Amino acid sequence: MATLQNIRTKGPLLVIVIGLALFAFIAGDAWKVLQPHQVQDAGEVNGEALSAQEYQAMVEEYTEVVKFSSGMKSLDDEQTNQIKDEVWRSYVNNKLIENEAKKLGLTVSKAEIQAIIDAGVNPILQQTPFRNPQTGAFDKDMLKKFLVDYAKMDKKQMTPQYLEYYESLHKFWSFIEKSLTQSRLAEKYQALVTKALFSNSVEAQAAFEARVNQMDLLLAAVPYSSIVDSTVVVKDSEIKDLYNKKKEQFKQYVETRDVKYIDVQVTASAEDKAAIQKEVADYTNQLAAADVDYTSFIRTTGSTYPYVDIPYTKKALPTDIAARLDSVSMGQVYGPYYNAGDNTINSFKVLAKETAADSVEFRQIQVLAADAAKTKVLADSIMGALKAGGDFAAIAKKYGQTGDANWMSSANYENAQVDGDNLKFLKAVTSLGVNELANLSLGQANVILQVTNKKGVQDKYKVAVIKRAVEFSKDTYNKAYNDFSQFVAANPTLDKLTVNAEEAGYKLLERKDLYSSEHGIGGVRGTKEALKWIFAAKQGEVSGLYECGESDHMMVVALAGVTEEGYRSVDQVKDQLKAELIRDKKAEKLIAQLGGVKASSIEQFKSVPNVVTDSVKHVTFAAPAYVAALRSSEPLVGAYASVAQLNQVSAPIKGNAGVFVLQVFAKEKLNEKFDVRAEENTIESMHQRMASRFVNDLYLKANVKDKRYLFF
Repeated sequence: MATLQNIRTKGPLLVIVIGLALFAFIAGDAWKVLQPHQVQDAGEVNGEALSAQEYQAMVEEYTEVVKFSSGMKSLDDEQTNQIKDEVWRSYVNNKLIENEAKKLGLTVSKAEIQAIIDAGVNPILQQTPFRNPQTGAFDKDMLKKFLVDYAKMDKKQMTPQYLEYYESLHKFWSFIEKSLTQSRLAEKYQALVTKALFSNSVEAQAAFEARVNQMDLLLAAVPYSSIVDSTVVVKDSEIKDLYNKKKEQFKQYVETRDVKYIDVQVTASAEDKAAIQKEVADYTNQLAAADVDYTSFIRTTGSTYPYVDIPYTKKALPTDIAARLDSVSMGQVYGPYYNAGDNTINSFKVLAKETAADSVEFRQIQVLAADAAKTKVLADSIMGALKAGGDFAAIAKKYGQTGDANWMSSANYENAQVDGDNLKFLKAVTSLGVNELANLSLGQANVILQVTNKKGVQDKYKVAVIKRAVEFSKDTYNKAYNDFSQFVAANPTLDKLTVNAEEAGYKLLERKDLYSSEHGIGGVRGTKEALKWIFAAKQGEVSGLYECGESDHMMVVALAGVTEEGYRSVDQVKDQLKAELIRDKKAEKLIAQLGGVKASSIEQFKSVPNVVTDSVKHVTFAAPAYVAALRSSEPLVGAYASVAQLNQVSAPIKGNAGVFVLQVFAKEKLNEKFDVRAEENTIESMHQRMASRFVNDLYLKANVKDKRYLFF
């Protein structure tokens, strides 16, 4: 129990750090129980299938880890989708590494993992609850104590809350152990790849010179935009030739689809707003009339902001309420009023204002006996001993607890779901004076509570808030549904949708290159069924009407095109290739134009039509230069300037945004001493980043198939 108390005092964990360790999720190998005809695959890597059941189990495991780490009871759709994607990415990456490691004979032993735990510096360990309260560093002894306590604990003698926490923490640690194993395997593989890349003194010297040698220069350029695109002739044969040269750039490793769709969002009508306004006005009159059970009353109003009978700081209140708070007297009601910021109609009543501590230090002893009666007797006995001058820590230790004091601030409970025993506990903590004791009956247990210190006095308020969202009525939705369904029925083809959408008051939207791994269409939630339809449909087909969003959207989708796995066609990339050819032809013309100027200085180019001039200072070979006159980053400026002769005008150079000539008028070297070891370390770090890209190559060769959209 002592270990648990230390762990529970830690704040929410940074779950994202878990993802920073490469491939920190291990799927395990106890698979293939079901017969092939029974398995519905969610995906495939290197010919090895992942069943939908297996994938779902991994998602559920990681979901519990996230919830435990963050302290959240539930997750929204966006968070759930992030978890699904993280699980899939981790699974794929783990399989890629495991496959290569097996070929190389790479393994991770239990002794290695234990050594990592003993060292305690791994980023994953640093984000566990097992941290020293003074230093914040990972504490292996705290972990060991927890594992011993867990192995010995009597589940029948623990409260459900404590038992749930112990079980969740044990599952969390099991996940961490698997993560450590997988991340260590990935580190070993990457180290092998990295060591194949060498740095040397020659490379180090070149990197140093590229960074410290600086040039100041003058530049004259003619932007490509000075020539109208329509004046440049590009032949189809030229486009085809360029396509053949660059074909590998247009390779597509997964199928994508182009869609056109209509998204209708239903909003409240003027009549709906007026009806809600009237309801809030009626509730406001009741709020002003007399004192009531504000918790229950506010709940009956349908307010999105519940009432909690604890004083809150102003920052915990909705911003529109907080902004008006000081203009309202005690017991006075303000509203109703409309707040555009969150599209709500509001009113509120100020019930109390007080100055109270923002942070409270307290300690506690949990009391649990065989039954409620014995628990009460024991709690009363402990309470009596403490009131008689007994030592709190000594008594706590007698019952297997530390009695250590912990701090709690208003930020720990404001805007959280607080009711029942939690509310009872918080009321006691926030209202007790320093050194005061309380004996609280909470569920099956009693808690002996003592406040030991308070600090950070602030103004706090009790405010009953009625906050009603302006929502559409059932009638409004039904009308929108009927109108849209009639339109969809009358326009069953893509051609008809295209022709008739605007006239009917709908906007036809377009989305190209839609991937099956995406979670929705057009940023609208709840469109998974539409996504399934898209990847099963034939080109030109139109879907039925889908209800989606937060029950406030309707959508129809048409499949406009399919880009299959392989190479994109010439037609699909024609515009891109044509734009490149146009730029090249413009460059040829401008190079000839600037090349015809026999100049010894940049000044002499100012008479060239459409020319712009600029000065660029501190240019190096190592970094691209930004040319303000062209509004463009131009890597070739540094490259040419580094080898240019002082005060000599260069030949015309084809850049990103135009053709330019340059004249270097000053060169200098930074006052920096060459350190071969430091430069080599920098190069080695670059090599490590390059090595990490090998995983991408493994991915491309692994024939990864993502079919999660069929099930999830």
